[in-house]
Amino acid sequence: MTIPSSTEPQHDINPTQRRKIRVAVSLFYFCMGLCFATWASRIPDIKTSLGLSDAAFGTILFALPVGQFLMMPFSGKLVTYFGSRNVILFAVPAYTVGLTNLGQASVGWQLAIGLFIFGIFGNMCNISINTQGVSAEKLYERPIMSAFHGGWSVAGFTGALIGLTMMNLKIEPTIHFLAVSGLILAIVILFNKNLVAGKSTVNNLGRNKRFFSIPDSALLQLGIIGFCSMASEGAMFDWSGIYFKDVVKVPSSLVILGYTSFMIMMASGRFVSDRLANRIGRKLLLQFSGAFISTGLLISVLFPYLIPSTIAFMMVGIGVSSVVPAVYSAAGRHTSVAPGIALASVSSVSYLGFLMGPPLIGYISAAAGLRYSFTVIGIFGFCITLLVSRIKALH
Repeated sequence: MTIPSSTEPQHDINPTQRRKIRVAVSLFYFCMGLCFATWASRIPDIKTSLGLSDAAFGTILFALPVGQFLMMPFSGKLVTYFGSRNVILFAVPAYTVGLTNLGQASVGWQLAIGLFIFGIFGNMCNISINTQGVSAEKLYERPIMSAFHGGWSVAGFTGALIGLTMMNLKIEPTIHFLAVSGLILAIVILFNKNLVAGKSTVNNLGRNKRFFSIPDSALLQLGIIGFCSMASEGAMFDWSGIYFKDVVKVPSSLVILGYTSFMIMMASGRFVSDRLANRIGRKLLLQFSGAFISTGLLISVLFPYLIPSTIAFMMVGIGVSSVVPAVYSAAGRHTSVAPGIALASVSSVSYLGFLMGPPLIGYISAAAGLRYSFTVIGIFGFCITLLVSRIKALH
């Protein structure tokens, strides 16, 4: 039976039920991450097969975050009124269909349309699954959001390894994407019954807000920090493989090493960041995170060789690991806005980073080279360090 939820902790749920909920929510984070990582792992192949320049490919990549961003006002409302579980049961299968379509693109405009649709359903997954994470965290009454995002990152690592295997076996992206989609759908069928309903029961929580409205100052501040982190993440997701191929000039079998090293450290960081936040404070942790992001990207620019670049991308992974879970958890605890709408508000600002980061790299790369485009993205890490000290919503 589906467990109901509200904006308050449910004290009548026993430990066994809580564990089942946590496992189910973790698996859905994993599914969302695996779907995206599967696409990211084959980006170099797809770019090469379509014969696209850096600038042209950067423009096409714009379609995915545009789809995500345009869907955000709707996703928060859908989750609030229909419940996150119901949205998940529609969005996750649709997301896998979008993935399979990407593998069938034969020209650039087809890939752009596919990425736009992929972004729409990806955002629905993002808001609904993170709302599940907020509900589960309230059941435990202690921080566990970073661990959920760690499941997303483990999926990224898993997707990278599967992608590397598929590439070395010379299996076409279409077959690769279909196989992963089948695995994800099996998880949805087996574990959806253990999700919470995810529908707010607090009267009129956020219902009097206009459909399109500017987030309040606390949510806006969180969104700006998320923006800086997601710009860096987007750069790593979409361009790390190309950077290793075109700048570091590694053999084709090692092209995915940069992305893999980034994902390993991001996953590892998310499984320990809750403990670190309790020891040194969330603000100090995020200040260090911003410094790691910038330092890593600058090292990759100054020393574009296999070992230094791999270490640099690992530093970026450590840096971004704590930022998004922290801002999402803070948004979900907002007292005057329903969790789904609060998350959508923060994501609307944060995902502008995904909207701007990857295309910006493409344009700067065309003008000055891929190495120097990473320098520009590195500035966002320093911005995180500076902004966190001024944010009161993080505690």
